[in-house]
Amino acid sequence: MVKGEFIKALGEKIGFTVKEATAAYDAFVEVLTEALQRKEKVSLLGFGTFELRHKAAKIGINPKTKEQVKIAESWAPAFKASKSYKASFN
Repeated sequence: MVKGEFIKALGEKIGFTVKEATAAYDAFVEVLTEALQRKEKVSLLGFGTFELRHKAAKIGINPKTKEQVKIAESWAPAFKASKSYKASFN
């Protein structure tokens, strides 16, 4: 399922037009992104938790040249599903 299909299904599920569902999706993504940019954890009960994880600087190897390359530290978004959400698939 791609973004367009997801938005269409979301709209059908809650009785929104595609335009309204797109606005709801965009607002959700924007609020989530802004919270993560502030390094806040976002917990959605029964679904999971979004958070930023720190990746330390490290030395990597370029597979073509076998040269060592410095990889800078960074932050990456991560999602951890809740126990109840995981259980819904088994």
